[in-house]
Amino acid sequence: MDTERMNQFEARVAIHAALADPARLRIIDLLTLGDYSPTELQAELGIPSNLLSHHLRTLEGAGLVTRHRSEADKRRSYVRLAAAALDGLAPGREHGARRVLFVCTRNSARSQLATALWQRASDIPSISAGTHPADRVAQGAIDVAHRHGINLGTPTPRQLGDVAEDADFIITVCDNAHEELPGLGGIHWSVPDPIRANTTDAFDSAFEDINRRINDLAPRLHAA
Repeated sequence: MDTERMNQFEARVAIHAALADPARLRIIDLLTLGDYSPTELQAELGIPSNLLSHHLRTLEGAGLVTRHRSEADKRRSYVRLAAAALDGLAPGREHGARRVLFVCTRNSARSQLATALWQRASDIPSISAGTHPADRVAQGAIDVAHRHGINLGTPTPRQLGDVAEDADFIITVCDNAHEELPGLGGIHWSVPDPIRANTTDAFDSAFEDINRRINDLAPRLHAA
């Protein structure tokens, strides 16, 4: 067996070994939907923090998850599923939804892009809103959508309380919104705010991140 094939084999062994533990498999199932802070994972699993840290180190070592700091509270971090981590492995969760509601703070970039991308990937209706809506959609969001053949039109950022319905499947795409509304429910995608840098690369990165997540999730949501 050549070196490259041996390395691929060893990587597969590490992944299967990491997933053999029930707690670690549960963590991966949760992360197939969205990002979690270690505190949120600890609450979901009901295990001590030192044991959770051990499980996260094992998953990181197998290349299954990554961690990064929150843009809101720098003391907080989020764990996310690594790109292509589960190629060839079926995710473990499916859900029904009547409508998908994407939420960020200003409703001016990430949630607007997510709504447009969702409409391209799924027949389930989608809408977006913000906790503190801006006056207008960011030009960078309009431009990146245009580069990818999507016309955002002229949407007006909307207040979350004006559009949310009890049956919505909620996805926060902003750390600030997620941490401001801890009881909101739904799932969270920790997508860096492209408006902070306000560069073409920042908006392209946010677009690609959201697009990948939507393409992963859309086949696993069915109309309720």
